[in-house]
Amino acid sequence: MGLFSRIKGSITGGSQQAAAAEEPQQETAVEKPGFFGRLKDSLNKTRQGFVEKIDVLIHRGRAIDEDLYEELEEILVQADVGVNTAVELVERTRRTVKERRLDDAGELKAILKEHIRDMLGSETAPLNISDESPTVMMVVGVNGVGKTTTIGKMAHQFKAGGMRVLIGAADTFRAAAIDQLEVWSERVGVDLIKHREGADPAAVAFDSLQAAKARHADLLVIDTAGRLHTKTNLMEELKKISRVLNREIAGAPHEVLLVLDATTGQNAVNQAKLFGEAVGVTGIALTKLDGSAKGGIVIAIKQALDIPVKLIGIGEGMEDLRPFSPADFVEALFAE
Repeated sequence: MGLFSRIKGSITGGSQQAAAAEEPQQETAVEKPGFFGRLKDSLNKTRQGFVEKIDVLIHRGRAIDEDLYEELEEILVQADVGVNTAVELVERTRRTVKERRLDDAGELKAILKEHIRDMLGSETAPLNISDESPTVMMVVGVNGVGKTTTIGKMAHQFKAGGMRVLIGAADTFRAAAIDQLEVWSERVGVDLIKHREGADPAAVAFDSLQAAKARHADLLVIDTAGRLHTKTNLMEELKKISRVLNREIAGAPHEVLLVLDATTGQNAVNQAKLFGEAVGVTGIALTKLDGSAKGGIVIAIKQALDIPVKLIGIGEGMEDLRPFSPADFVEALFAE
């Protein structure tokens, strides 16, 4: 169950749409146990630094007191859920304990799981797909977060799902970025539009969009520069690209996908704020979740910014970029 199977209902019509809506459920029945196991494994480091510490803290028979609440808050902060979110989770837990008149700390884990589930919600946020082709996706993020790999995996999965995909190499600041995208485009068999190193990124975006129209592409994915996110000139560059795309197609880019590295913890929240202010991020792809002890960042992002995590990376394989399911995430995080 890749990316395309999750969204194909939004790009087909009539009875096809109804059939597509049923298909993921059929696939889930076969594949979910395997994928859930992968997700559970990818959260091992987070579980060890979070849930297992809670298990030690709330051993059966321990009284629920202020010391316990303080230690619980500290564990949450260390798991990178964020200070404000940690405080809110503890306060919600405190209220529930009082309302239910509980006195056994062993019951706190289930309560905490319940409140984290409430915070994240139950709905999977789909990628924005335009009713008319091409859908234009602008991918942003700092260097080293896995942006190029994410683009390559998306292109592979969308192409495998029957979409005509085109990639635009608008990160002209680094020659390596163009070279890496070229390798990925050849690997997955999609066209790449590129200029020379140092060319105007907005010009690359313009030419990519014209090519997407001429070649009747369903999806155009545009890579952008990822040097220091605190630099004003980069943010202005991203704004210019967005303006050029919107001038050519009203509503474009339809998706502004921010790629974040889960291992960076709270720094990822800061990046999301800055990119969000500059170009209006509509979704987040959270990479390297399998190598991070800071999976709590998912909760921090939701609470601090209310930007949906739409994709997660849980491994190196082509199919290891997956739609983010909040319900599956919570279940995998608290799995025994």
